[in-house]
Amino acid sequence: MSGRLADEDRRALLCIARSAIARRLSLPTPDPPPPNPALCEKRGAFVTLRRRDDGELRGCVGFVEARHPLHEAVARAAELAAFEDSRFDPVEASEVAGLMVDVSVLSSLQPIAPEAVEIGVHGLLLRYAGRSGLLLPLVPLQFGWDRETFLQHTCRKAGLASDAWQKPGAELMAFTAELIEED
Repeated sequence: MSGRLADEDRRALLCIARSAIARRLSLPTPDPPPPNPALCEKRGAFVTLRRRDDGELRGCVGFVEARHPLHEAVARAAELAAFEDSRFDPVEASEVAGLMVDVSVLSSLQPIAPEAVEIGVHGLLLRYAGRSGLLLPLVPLQFGWDRETFLQHTCRKAGLASDAWQKPGAELMAFTAELIEED
């Protein structure tokens, strides 16, 4: 897949994410539209949940590897973000209407040199010493990070020292993400 998703596909992915959460809670929800070919391609995807009233993160889970058709990856990621993100209690039915759902559709992973990382363009995956950490492209923009701070926080996300990206054997991979936001 190349280029940006069509508006109808973007709307369908938001509907798929929200429906997966609602169905798990046995809430009434419209059926998402049947997936068209663009949504059947295997792609990585993340679903981010935020509280509508204050923007606080409520869950964020996804798949960086393209192992599932996009529509399935989004549905699975939405359920995991809502109910399995270990940083948060599971979402309750009373919260669903107050959540904003964002979907990030990922490109494939590509090796990248640290000096080539572009803030707001690249998301990062760092692998080192059997650990890995991932941050989406939007994260450094939200916090006003420069390139080095972004690299350091990617290391910390992996549970590593902040300079692990400089160690021999560290694998730095980049991806881009098409962000689809509600509202």
